[in-house]
Amino acid sequence: MKTGTLRQGKALYFDCYSGISGDMALGALLDLGLDINELREMLANLELKGYLLKAEKVTRKGIAGTRAIVELDHETPVERNLPAILALIERAKLPQQVVEDSSRVFRTLAQAEAKVHGIPVEKVHFHEVGAVDAIIDIVGTAAALYLLRVEKVFCSPLPLGRGEVITAHGMLPLPAPATLELLAMRKAPVEGRDCDFELVTPTGAALVTALAESFGQLPAFAVEKVGYGAGTIDPGYPNYLRTVLGKIENELTVHEENVAIIETGIDDLSPEIYGYLMEKLFQAGALDVYYSPIQMKKNRPAVQVTVLTEPANIQATMDIIFQETSTLGLRVTTARKIMRPREICLVKTRWGEIRVKYSPASEGKKVLDYSPEYEDCLKAARSSGVALKEVYRQVEEQFRRQFQAE
Repeated sequence: MKTGTLRQGKALYFDCYSGISGDMALGALLDLGLDINELREMLANLELKGYLLKAEKVTRKGIAGTRAIVELDHETPVERNLPAILALIERAKLPQQVVEDSSRVFRTLAQAEAKVHGIPVEKVHFHEVGAVDAIIDIVGTAAALYLLRVEKVFCSPLPLGRGEVITAHGMLPLPAPATLELLAMRKAPVEGRDCDFELVTPTGAALVTALAESFGQLPAFAVEKVGYGAGTIDPGYPNYLRTVLGKIENELTVHEENVAIIETGIDDLSPEIYGYLMEKLFQAGALDVYYSPIQMKKNRPAVQVTVLTEPANIQATMDIIFQETSTLGLRVTTARKIMRPREICLVKTRWGEIRVKYSPASEGKKVLDYSPEYEDCLKAARSSGVALKEVYRQVEEQFRRQFQAE
């Protein structure tokens, strides 16, 4: 789950219809109109020599874009470990946001590499990603986001090819092990592609898993600019990473996560079973379960079963529905779940402490909304003989007094 303040500011969406790599990300951000000289000036603070960052205008299948190129004076293999790279970034006179973002990308990548190779994070040595061009891609992307004043980053589902790729470790399967581990760390949505080349590189995966607020559909914002960052291969279609830059106008602090929605319509199940079905689904980790009356084909009355659950829990949820109902098919979709933050306050009453769930607000308002917990109020009503609605009223009044006193 991600938490952030959706306020008036810049948001950027990585549309990875053809994958993502470090140079594609940098090229796509430059294509938004970022001055390369401004970016070069910032990157000059790094203690890296022997390279030149260039931006080349290209056209792929009729679509114009930008290819970012890091030209090296020599190609001597460089191997750096995580502490060396973090120290390099820390020593540079970069804005604090650039330092934090680029360091987060490298730490995330180191965690994935450590998991793949079964070694401690501090013993991870970067080969390809420790080279000058990869460092420029990562720090350059963080710097470009800063210069473009991007406050929030979102990302589309990621396409994955198959086959093999040659690395410093030899021939490895695609997707590269580090890439898959990075995506697993964020439970990022992926989709397979019938191609035998690398669509998402470890550097590209590290960028989005470390920097993206969430993965999914294009969020709601006003589009201002679109940029295209060119890849190096020709797959037969415009090989670009597309970036969409826009503005968000919302001052609410929200929680956001991806959820799966599983639905089915049932017209031949005993009503007595639905209660048990709901109970089992909640026990299996469902976030919500609800039933809706519908009319199916031939105008038959039926019940639509809708389950909200975490993406990792899809299979367990489907197994229960197939086992406990008569349905022969399900619909599974994904959605962005956006929620106001929630906190719990213990309110002292004559029946003891009762929990009140509330949503804090900003800009001078202490509370946006609040609600006493039903189970606590129900217990108080049963033990005292006081009407439940009266318990609610008194708890709400006490909550207002207590909260204002704080």
